Amino acid sequence: MSSTDETVQELPPSAKLVLKVLEYNGGLTQKQIVENSRLSQRTVRDALDRLQDADVVEKDIYIPDARQNLYRLKLGDEETAEDDADKPVEALLD
Repeated sequence: MSSTDETVQELPPSAKLVLKVLEYNGGLTQKQIVENSRLSQRTVRDALDRLQDADVVEKDIYIPDARQNLYRLKLGDEETAEDDADKPVEALLD
């Protein structure tokens, strides 16, 4: 078991739910996470802070509305990213 897995197991249930919502839906804004998880805005904000501290989630600029942030899962390891870089775009979309 990796240290990331151990860190995630120690997180509260709300953070695990936010993690699963991001896993199933891809990158989302905080508002979209609130809508999908049915958690309160404050609970989602706290969960996102914990997930960022655990280095599991990354925050980016949400292009359609720069006032919001886009949250998404970090890749598990760099080898996966390097392997994907060699694949054509069509293969990544499948």
